[in-house]
Amino acid sequence: MVKTLIIYATDYGNTKKMAESVASGAQSVQGAQVTIKIAQDVKQEDLLAHDAIILGTPVHMGSPDWRVKKFIDEVCSPLWMKDKLISKVGGVFATGGGFGNAGGGCEIAMLALLNNLAELGMIIVPLPKNSPGYKLGGLQWGPYARSGGVNMEPTGVSSESLEAGYHHGANITRLAEVVKGKVVFATQENMAVHK
Repeated sequence: MVKTLIIYATDYGNTKKMAESVASGAQSVQGAQVTIKIAQDVKQEDLLAHDAIILGTPVHMGSPDWRVKKFIDEVCSPLWMKDKLISKVGGVFATGGGFGNAGGGCEIAMLALLNNLAELGMIIVPLPKNSPGYKLGGLQWGPYARSGGVNMEPTGVSSESLEAGYHHGANITRLAEVVKGKVVFATQENMAVHK
């Protein structure tokens, strides 16, 4: 059984809606166990117990939410020091309400989170451009939702963004199922066993 953990923070409920859509996609994979948690509630044990980790953030001035960053600094950093998340599968999504077609910084916020997943040695899953919902709710880095209009009026999350999120969750979970229990990246420990 593959286990997927979706971690997010939210201000107005938009990132929560995206997280639920991503979770729904992950649950579409037969036998998958899916957990959704807000960033403040995630412990190291949660990360160790899951095969896939998906991070979602609202955008704050072009950056990931401070609660997600705090989670990375306080929960992920000790696991990074011990190489505990290498070869787990990961992906990201974001919501933003600011000016600009990608919600005033969704792309940069997702890149920042992908950098963190790369530091952890995780296998990063993109969102292919032929994914349903991609045209209005996706970037190659992952799904995003622009929750504000061109005049900063609240618009909520579009159906295209939710659709892209659904498929992203399914893609990540399917890949986690394929690589679960396999040696993907060489490490000092696993290469010593294979010599």
